[in-house]
Amino acid sequence: MENKSAILVGVGGQGAILAAKILVDGLMRSGYDVKMSEVHGMSQRGGSVSTQVHWGEKVYSPVIGKGAADLMVAFEKMEAVRYADFLKPDGIAVINDYEMASSTIAAGLCEYPAGCLEAMQKNFKCYALNAEEIALSLGSVKCMNVVLFGAMTKALGLDDIDWEESVRACVPEKFLELNLKAFRAGREAAK
Repeated sequence: MENKSAILVGVGGQGAILAAKILVDGLMRSGYDVKMSEVHGMSQRGGSVSTQVHWGEKVYSPVIGKGAADLMVAFEKMEAVRYADFLKPDGIAVINDYEMASSTIAAGLCEYPAGCLEAMQKNFKCYALNAEEIALSLGSVKCMNVVLFGAMTKALGLDDIDWEESVRACVPEKFLELNLKAFRAGREAAK
């Protein structure tokens, strides 16, 4: 099997790292060699977060070079554009159609850039969904990350993996039912 890679990007507090950990759990349970790296940056202050996951028969490094990722999951659409150069030309992007103002935008020093989603759709195969809206319909915006994880698993096409088992393994019991619903809703939204 050829090695594959995914980059999950967002803003601190959006749950990109938990989504990556669920991905890693499912891949490892299915026998893949998996490596993961995380870059927190100023994540606790609303800064950019990226997580890279590399899997296959034998993987030596979690690091994904520019133009090498098979899949990107963007928890915020400006982050999709920021990390677009990591995707392969035939890569797939799962993008949350969601805007989160950076500190410079919130301070009025600049405006949120227009056309982020359209720029990505012009250059890559994209699955765009409003994970915030889906999560709110389930009862909590806090499961937005698992909605995106569900969409990601659909885009990956690895349907032989029991992803729900991995959600159960990684999500605290008191939030489990909500997150299982979020996972299923994300898969449905990516059809």
